[in-house]
Amino acid sequence: MCKVLRVSSSGFYYWLKHPVGLRELREERLVAQIRQVHEQSRGRYGSPRISFELKEQGIQASRPRIARLMRKHQIQSIVRKKYRINTTDSNHSLTVAENYLNRDFTAARPAEKWVSDITYIRTEEGWLYLTAVLDLADRKAVGWALSQTMEAEATTVAAFQMALSNRPLSGELLFHSDRGVQYSCSAFREQLEGMPVLQSMSRKGNCWDNAVAESFFKTMKTEMVYHHRFATRQEARLAVFEYIEGFYNRKRRHSALGYLTPSQVEEELYQQRRAA
Repeated sequence: MCKVLRVSSSGFYYWLKHPVGLRELREERLVAQIRQVHEQSRGRYGSPRISFELKEQGIQASRPRIARLMRKHQIQSIVRKKYRINTTDSNHSLTVAENYLNRDFTAARPAEKWVSDITYIRTEEGWLYLTAVLDLADRKAVGWALSQTMEAEATTVAAFQMALSNRPLSGELLFHSDRGVQYSCSAFREQLEGMPVLQSMSRKGNCWDNAVAESFFKTMKTEMVYHHRFATRQEARLAVFEYIEGFYNRKRRHSALGYLTPSQVEEELYQQRRAA
């Protein structure tokens, strides 16, 4: 048999004692490590983020190899592509601001540029509205609010106040949003009075002017919301809290941040300020 298969007899006997080769053992170990990262992300990570996570752990494996092994072992991201939410009511006669952000989604320091938007989450008890404020310096959700109504006091005002509490202003702030009534009304504008805040708004019907906030909601919807059927609003509140504070801000690797987490970038920025 060895002669027919053109292998050495010593190699055959070695195989009998060691049926799994070194390459197979390394692959099994890597697959186990991939599964661990995948499970820690609750199935949200695909091959790009898994490769960066493993690299930070000192495990060298290319993204194409990880993608190949994931396909081979049927390890898939749970992310769904479905997303189309519109909560903007711009049909009002209130004053709107100019688009000072102009799609410049970069920021040199924390509390230099914030973007905000509102979306909704379906529960069996009714709608739950989520307002978020993100800092463009580290893409962190610095403020957010959940409410049963679309009133400004419960949405934009509450989220802005939380953002100020978490990240006090250290200079002039550019605050960008869509033209929704919750951002144009007097209740919200009064929050900005006396503070070094320049309000900016997207052009009418142009979602790309607020792409970062839109992207945040898309990410949250496809990675978490679409995989749950919330029986109560309280159940949805807990899930949103866990996602934003437990995963997105602290653990989720962001492609726009070089696959670092918002918390990692935040720490880097504050270290730079302390060193300056």
